[in-house]
Amino acid sequence: MRIDKSVIKKLFVLIACCILFAWLVLDTARATVLFRAVWSLFSPFVIGAGIAFVFNVPMRAIERQLADIRKSGLRRILSIVLTILCLILIVMFVFDLLVPQIRLTVASLSQTIPVFIDSLAARLMVMMQDHPEMRSWIQETLNLESLNWSGILTETLGFLSNQMSTVMGGAVSVIGSVTGAIINTVVSIAFAIYCLARKEILARQGRRLLYSLVSEKHADEVIRVLRLTNSTFSNFISGQCLEACILGCLFAVAMSIFKMPYISLVSVVIAVTALIPVVGAFVGCILGAFFILVNNPLQALTFVIMFLVIQQLENNLIYPRVVGTSIGLPGMWVLVAVTVGGDLMGAGGMLLMIPVTSVIYALLREFTDKRLAERGIPAEKLQNQPPELESRFNRTKQRKERQRLQKMKEKFLQMQNQKNQ
Repeated sequence: MRIDKSVIKKLFVLIACCILFAWLVLDTARATVLFRAVWSLFSPFVIGAGIAFVFNVPMRAIERQLADIRKSGLRRILSIVLTILCLILIVMFVFDLLVPQIRLTVASLSQTIPVFIDSLAARLMVMMQDHPEMRSWIQETLNLESLNWSGILTETLGFLSNQMSTVMGGAVSVIGSVTGAIINTVVSIAFAIYCLARKEILARQGRRLLYSLVSEKHADEVIRVLRLTNSTFSNFISGQCLEACILGCLFAVAMSIFKMPYISLVSVVIAVTALIPVVGAFVGCILGAFFILVNNPLQALTFVIMFLVIQQLENNLIYPRVVGTSIGLPGMWVLVAVTVGGDLMGAGGMLLMIPVTSVIYALLREFTDKRLAERGIPAEKLQNQPPELESRFNRTKQRKERQRLQKMKEKFLQMQNQKNQ
């Protein structure tokens, strides 16, 4: 009996996958440690690839505008430099609006809060003078005179001295973490620039490796899915930026109608934070309400109510249509993807789950169309309003009804024949 090599290969892969799955389930602690070690090793390159993918969206638009430059290498370098400069200018513009206003707001609050505390203390003193029973209850409850203040001070100093080593160790750990984060950021940005500069070469090398490992049919399908994923994610980034601009304009118009301060600042902050789907704008709401609170607390409350109204309209009408249309995903499934992604992975899951759901939706639609064509299902059954389909119960019921009517008719004819005779 001759055994096919492909069957042996598939069986070997299946056994290896089963062993790996069993190890992950039975030894979760070691699997987690191994995963974290691998992730810490490759995370700068994964993050760099993600940065390159995001930067590639505006870079392609800039590179198309530089089509008159015939040297491809020079055109690519200029497009990368211009993309990075544009993003740096946007970040500097946002910080230039945000940081001075935060400084002024904190300074104003530092002057307002002591006055508020003094006013609150005066009101409490008046209340205690008007209600002697409350003052006596507080004195009996707290019993401040019986407290051993010297002992409390000694224990506090001892606790602080014992914790000093822990604090120093934590400080060293924080410094090491910050240094590692800076190094990883530099490596990620350098890797992203390299990917952008040589993206065609990297794509060609990936295709060569893929065709060398799997069959041509499967390689073609993998490349088709990857191209669909690339198109979907690119459209999602463009749609997300468009939606953020629309939301910022809506807040600018609404704040102008209600004559609120800091219109440009709050609108830009909300537009930037809205790049995180659905929940990102709430960060902008907190900052905007914080800015307005210093000038007019009542206007801050009005701003929060206005934000909730606009956010509901944006989440249920604008966002599903703008982002869903850009990636070919119906609005209903955009809401489902945002909710599921947020529950599973937080804000990052919201960003990732929408294009992933769009790819799955497109692949499932292709699979469904293919299966329907293979099964030969009539087109009229797949319309929005298909024809009424008869069930077996209804057919049986109609047959029995016809038989009953036929028997009644035969009985009636027999009675007529007997009368005639």
